[in-house]
Amino acid sequence: MFSTRLFDKKKIVIGVTGCIAAYKTCHLVRHLMQEGASVRVMMTRGATHFITPLTLESLSQTPVYTDMFPENQFAATHHVDLADWADACAIVPATGNTIGKIANGIGDDFLSTTVMAMGERIPIMIAPAMNHHMWFSAAVQRNIGVLAADGKEICYPEEGYLAEGYEGVGRLARLEFLVQSLYRAMHPAPQSLQGKTVVVTAGATREYLDPVRFLSNRSTGKMGYAIAWEAYARGAKVVLIHGPGHLTAPMGVELVSVESAEDMFVAANDYFDDSDIYVSAAAVADYRPERIYDHKLKKGERNFPLHLERTRDVLQIMGARKKGHQRLIGFAVETEDPVGNARHKMIKKYLDMIVLNNPHESGAAFEHDTNVVTLIDAAKEENLPVMPKLDVAREIFEFLLNG
Repeated sequence: MFSTRLFDKKKIVIGVTGCIAAYKTCHLVRHLMQEGASVRVMMTRGATHFITPLTLESLSQTPVYTDMFPENQFAATHHVDLADWADACAIVPATGNTIGKIANGIGDDFLSTTVMAMGERIPIMIAPAMNHHMWFSAAVQRNIGVLAADGKEICYPEEGYLAEGYEGVGRLARLEFLVQSLYRAMHPAPQSLQGKTVVVTAGATREYLDPVRFLSNRSTGKMGYAIAWEAYARGAKVVLIHGPGHLTAPMGVELVSVESAEDMFVAANDYFDDSDIYVSAAAVADYRPERIYDHKLKKGERNFPLHLERTRDVLQIMGARKKGHQRLIGFAVETEDPVGNARHKMIKKYLDMIVLNNPHESGAAFEHDTNVVTLIDAAKEENLPVMPKLDVAREIFEFLLNG
């Protein structure tokens, strides 16, 4: 799960409707609170049959809105007050009933009326969850199309085991996707890469010595995955070429799985010409064993000599092929003369921009959720403080597009 400062100090309204997945909203509320957001929750009457308002009040630390006309409380405009308070809204989960109301301008309860009052001023993310057959009904699909055309961000349901006891599409999207969709809805420059294709390489490669042993490095792929997430939030078509790992791949991107440096070259070669921006965030092996054994090597009495050969320099080969409209971003991990070595690499590999980090700095580089980088192009440098990798990704594109 990526952390981001985009949610910090933001006022976010969460709407909960009557669905078995309502309990999962607790995880989203808690995550947003941990990210520094102020959260207020509104529930339909149906939602209160699946989860109590007290649970969400405890997590959000504010009273939950349930009634359009609550007793013993002045409430003539409290739906408008909440709409005016909000910076963003997420309906999680959204039933077919509530989706139909919002799509057709019906406001007959507190939640639907508040969303109506938000209009187009407030970014709204809608995460449907329902039975497979309900989801694919003509009416629900038509209403989802209306909401998407109206500018609402849709976090589409997943396929999986449903409450009815069989498999189908309709499960509420996992927490990572809910957060990614809300991030996209709230992004300050959501159309800045519209119509562009961004190819990102991420993670480590593996160079096998025998069927069970390989050479690799410490890269987890987090920085590359964050860049793919950010490019998608900006409206790009994204291709993520990734090495082995255990990260949840961002939704909405084309995934290409590779293992070795040669695999990475083949995939990059296939997708490079169609890219407008190529970001080489992968830690591709510089060397591989000269000989790959087809059997597991047994432990011997003496030292084992290991002979290595160079792999292809994927980024340099792609850089030499760069066309006029293409922009290339590389990464440099340097411990000595970092800026000088990074600039040398930028020139040698025909890059438009390079991201420099030093693994000795606290909070930087491999196996961290944060990074400390310097952004460099031909004319300037910008030193960034330690920040979450998703925010680093946002700064990278800001530097490239507006620098």
